[in-house]
Amino acid sequence: MLRWLIGGSREPQGLAEKSPLQTIGEEQTQNPYTELLVLKAHHDIVRFLVRLDDYRFASAGDDGLVVVWNAQTGEKLLELNGHTQKITAIITFPSLEECEEKNQLILTASADRTVIVWNCDTGRQVQKVSCFQSTVKCLTVLQRLDVWLSGGNDLCVWNRKLDLLCKTSHLSDTGISALIEIPKNCVVAAVGKELIIFRLVAPIEGSLEWDILEVKRLLDHQDNILSLANINDMSFVTGSHVGELIIWDILDWTMQACEHNFWDPFPQLDTQQEIKLCQKPNDISIHHLTWDEENVFVAVGRGLYVYNLQMKRVIACQKTAHDSRVLHIAKLPNRQLISCSEDGSVRIWELREKQQIAAEPVPTGFFNMWGFGRVNKQASQPVKKQQENSTSCLLELIGDLIGHSSSVEMFLYFEDHGLVTCSADHLIILWKNGERESGLRSLKLFQKLEENGDLYLAA
Repeated sequence: MLRWLIGGSREPQGLAEKSPLQTIGEEQTQNPYTELLVLKAHHDIVRFLVRLDDYRFASAGDDGLVVVWNAQTGEKLLELNGHTQKITAIITFPSLEECEEKNQLILTASADRTVIVWNCDTGRQVQKVSCFQSTVKCLTVLQRLDVWLSGGNDLCVWNRKLDLLCKTSHLSDTGISALIEIPKNCVVAAVGKELIIFRLVAPIEGSLEWDILEVKRLLDHQDNILSLANINDMSFVTGSHVGELIIWDILDWTMQACEHNFWDPFPQLDTQQEIKLCQKPNDISIHHLTWDEENVFVAVGRGLYVYNLQMKRVIACQKTAHDSRVLHIAKLPNRQLISCSEDGSVRIWELREKQQIAAEPVPTGFFNMWGFGRVNKQASQPVKKQQENSTSCLLELIGDLIGHSSSVEMFLYFEDHGLVTCSADHLIILWKNGERESGLRSLKLFQKLEENGDLYLAA
């Protein structure tokens, strides 16, 4: 089992021609996750993982179960039964700082058109709401106002006691797919290919009623929005089914930057429109993204791309990072990136600076891009100069974790306890740092020998 994990190379399957997928051999010297624990509790696809604190997490999926685990030992702590159909969203609802009772709550939404509030310390079902007209697809908590929002065919605002404070009218049959909080008591909702800005009006003196107002609709995407996230205090970002990445100003909601050419991160001057036609929507859909202070890391189809916020361009990419769609990515503190895919693999990448080398003139045009025809030297010179003057990086594969037999839906990273992955194979795997675990076992052994008086120091 351990050798299978370390020797994590995977042969592409079901491809008509040899895939350019980067592989890694038996010697994964930079991959720390050489031990694993397989956790079994679910009997259907496990789609969601949520971190509760430094040592606990919860899992949920299509069996309607919510399970609380110890991230250090892999012990199952609680099993929460209450939903009759698959879980569609899960989020934590922390207690207010001034509140005496520090109960950690979990909100879960289900295809059974209910939302349940759980106490994840006791496993008790606190309350259940079953008045929804459609499935709730997303949840978000506005911690400052101590309320939470549910998104389905409409947008509802609830307090901690599960009183409905206000709601919008029916928005769309497709429903709200994602929600984020932005300043000025506003939220952004992704509804199909539209972004709708809502402002939440809290009660003031003389008025005890809450209200939610539609402020603006942003119609710049050409297809359905699949990902929506806050980047920092100044910006939020969206990604669509046809590979559009848009950076928005968080205060006035104007477009700061846009990237469409992920299939060609260094587009030539006379790139023809026909190139876009050879790309299937599935190959360029943006299913997930993450960020740090400098870059947005984007999962585009089977590939990974690094978009620099200052330069407003792609600075690194792996066009075929996995054999199938990348479903989830996360940035680690040490310039590393983790990705998981429908192909059942979890891969670790490192972002490294790439030395600029004086190259031949860059071909332009569709045929020259694939090596046909003459090079237009005059047109290629500005492109070459632009590339030489910009910083380029490499995404280098340094680890391949293969333990799941089906699509890996998402993962959680614990700095002290390793990596947790969930999959369509019904399993959760806790990946451990082998060197760290070996050190901990040795330490425990010495402590036990010392307690028993069996440890003697040489004179």
